[in-house]
Amino acid sequence: MDSSWQTFVTECESCQRCELAATRQHVVVWRGHVPSHLMLIGEGPGAEEDRQGKPFVGRSGQLLDILFTAFGLAENNYHIGNIIKCRPPGNRNPLEEEVQACRPLLERQIQFVKPQVIILLGGVAYKAFTGDQTPISRVRGKFFEQDGYYVMPTFHPAYVLRDNRQRKKLWADIGIARRRLEELGLLEPLSFV
Repeated sequence: MDSSWQTFVTECESCQRCELAATRQHVVVWRGHVPSHLMLIGEGPGAEEDRQGKPFVGRSGQLLDILFTAFGLAENNYHIGNIIKCRPPGNRNPLEEEVQACRPLLERQIQFVKPQVIILLGGVAYKAFTGDQTPISRVRGKFFEQDGYYVMPTFHPAYVLRDNRQRKKLWADIGIARRRLEELGLLEPLSFV
């Protein structure tokens, strides 16, 4: 692992940029691989993520792991982070000042990861990343280009766990992202025996 990446992670772990530093157990920076062609960005850590210090390790992460396995994505094929790196009390949505305080860290994280494809998990991540207030249900599953990245919003796995009728849409969106990586020559096409 690159020493400058480790320095960045250490900087995140000692961050005091906003009031969330006072209530967190851990700063939740990443899991997966650095660099990576695919980056997934959620809104912020939940209780289990705060406890373990890694993003998407609770029920939402378990659902993502099932999808990764189904689409042949190993841990060295993706990088997962969040808009903010500390858990908001009671799992509330991040406040705008918290998003802004963490934005420079997310921007640096993206520079380290060097993704070609970014998946935004949920409406909060989409709005924070783009500034667009369009509901996630209207923009999910569609790529747009921003700052040289192919970006696609989709439903957050936690939403799918609450509304199982949306499961097929999340599944389809991960498939769309997988195909984009194949089209870019970054992953071999899946072959089913």
